[in-house]
Amino acid sequence: MAHKIEQLLEKFIFNSRWLLAPFFIGLVISIALLFVKFAQELSHLTTHVIDTPESEVIIGVLALIDITLIGSLLLMIIFSGYEIFVSKIDVGEHSDRPDWMGKVDFSGLKLKVIGAIVAISAIHLLKTFMEIPDEPSAANVEMFTWKVVIHMAFVLSGVFFALMDRIASGTADH
Repeated sequence: MAHKIEQLLEKFIFNSRWLLAPFFIGLVISIALLFVKFAQELSHLTTHVIDTPESEVIIGVLALIDITLIGSLLLMIIFSGYEIFVSKIDVGEHSDRPDWMGKVDFSGLKLKVIGAIVAISAIHLLKTFMEIPDEPSAANVEMFTWKVVIHMAFVLSGVFFALMDRIASGTADH
């Protein structure tokens, strides 16, 4: 009787993984929302490119790259997270199936996420430096300093995550 209860409990816990599926559907919807913002930014950029200074066009392009990176990050999280925690995605031998699909474990996903965050942070930092006034105020300098500090925190976090994974993979019982 106790064994039967244990089996039912374990089956219930195992099936609870499907509660994550709506989260992944929400992330798919968020990619659609990002597409709307991308289209808005692209439309604004293309309709005003002639009378817009070069630096502002570059900042607009960086914003498009930023949105694209975030969308790609979301897609990676959706695919990998779903396959790691919910169920394998069966698309057969579809020619467009990404090579990394089904091969990224939680550790790899974590490193890809922090790598994308560092790239997004770098783009924001570049946009900030593109907008530095000729004579920045003390508040501007403080804001620039904090942005660099935060970016470096992301970079160091990524390095430490990679080091921890390397150390953990070298242990006998990993």
